[in-house]
Amino acid sequence: MKRVPVLSFAVMLLVGTDTFLVAPLLPALSARFGVPSARAGWMVSAYAIGYCLTALVAGPVSDRLDRRRVLITGMAGFSAATATTGLAWSFTSMLVLRLAAGVAAAVAAPQVWAAIAQVMPKERIVPAMATATAGLTIAQLLGVPAGSLLAVRSTSDPFVVVGAIAALVTAALWRWFPAVPAARPHGGRTGVLSQYAALIRAPHALGRFGAYFVFQLGNFAVLSFAATWFAQDFHLDQAGIARAMIVLGAGNTVGALVGPRIVRHLGQGRTLMGGLICYLLIYSVVAASATRWAGIGLLAGAFVVGGVLFPVMMNLLQALTTSARGTVSALANVLMYAGSTLAGVLGGPLLAALPSFWGVSLLALGTTLVALGLWTASGSLRT
Repeated sequence: MKRVPVLSFAVMLLVGTDTFLVAPLLPALSARFGVPSARAGWMVSAYAIGYCLTALVAGPVSDRLDRRRVLITGMAGFSAATATTGLAWSFTSMLVLRLAAGVAAAVAAPQVWAAIAQVMPKERIVPAMATATAGLTIAQLLGVPAGSLLAVRSTSDPFVVVGAIAALVTAALWRWFPAVPAARPHGGRTGVLSQYAALIRAPHALGRFGAYFVFQLGNFAVLSFAATWFAQDFHLDQAGIARAMIVLGAGNTVGALVGPRIVRHLGQGRTLMGGLICYLLIYSVVAASATRWAGIGLLAGAFVVGGVLFPVMMNLLQALTTSARGTVSALANVLMYAGSTLAGVLGGPLLAALPSFWGVSLLALGTTLVALGLWTASGSLRT
């Protein structure tokens, strides 16, 4: 079991890196395939579409299977699709391969959270989830610069390199990841929709999933528009924005690493409550920052808190059931993407409507208050 957190970290690092890999390559890929920038964004969207649609089905189905096999199958497909993306010969083939990579990632990634909750001792679940979370947060730090650096020689290189490393991780999973037997008995098979319906009917499920969605809405609003705020109010150039975003990502990583110690001392409930109160304090004042360092510092503090809270929230969601943990992971991922999408829709107009960062920070303040209420109502602060 000692290898599970390390292997989970590797899986989430690769899936996360692949998610952020394409964005810095869009200008070069647009030129390579001869498509306008207005259409180039579909190379990012194809991955997200494949991920979301597949996760909705793959999560419930995986609850009936050995998660080790599902994880290895997903990572093998992810490795092949990502490496082959480097050989894309047209814009259409690029979209198809990015869609395939998203499909494979959606098969693999939810198994990480579900397997941790299923095979790790109770006292090691949050630390193991924090290790996997660190893989995601480090991917945010590495994805953009890694894509840019690896593409110096060719835009094919980033995909080939990530795909090759994913193949090595797949081999490591085959060698060391433990069997994770199906949580559902063979006689208890139900349809996908029935599994979601049963999950939602579980005690506290609606409140916890609602709290998670609302939290991610505010979180992604801040993440999506922080760079615009840095440029508009503090006149940072692209290099300055990149450095600022690296600081925020580093804060998230630090939070994921120190979070388990905080949870051990305070417990999940008090950690969650304290973290959300910290969010409220930060978002109440961040838009009034007089200097770039104050703004970046306050947001970095918020991202540290986010790194602490994410594993706690995932554990609270996984605790809703013992037989549908893949379904929980899939639904959590879809809600995260939905929160990200809605954040983009709401955040832009709010940023334009109010001065400085007030529109977005007030949105985050409101979503944090709602999330705190929902977590409280669902009994999560008593854990």
